Amino acid sequence: MNWDRIAGAWKEYMGSAKAKWGEITDDEWTEIAGRRDQMVGAIQNRYGIARDEAERQGDDWSDRI
Repeated sequence: MNWDRIAGAWKEYMGSAKAKWGEITDDEWTEIAGRRDQMVGAIQNRYGIARDEAERQGDDWSDRI
């Protein structure tokens, strides 16, 4: 899915993202607000993974929603 559409309907998609990455806090989700780069950074930081892996996970999630 297009990240502009995700950002526009973030409240709708945020629940799905929270279910996948439960270690990210509600405040972080609010700050992310559907922005891909912010979400990738949060995934990377919370899960201690490389940026490439965080990007892949984020893109896989966006493709499935």
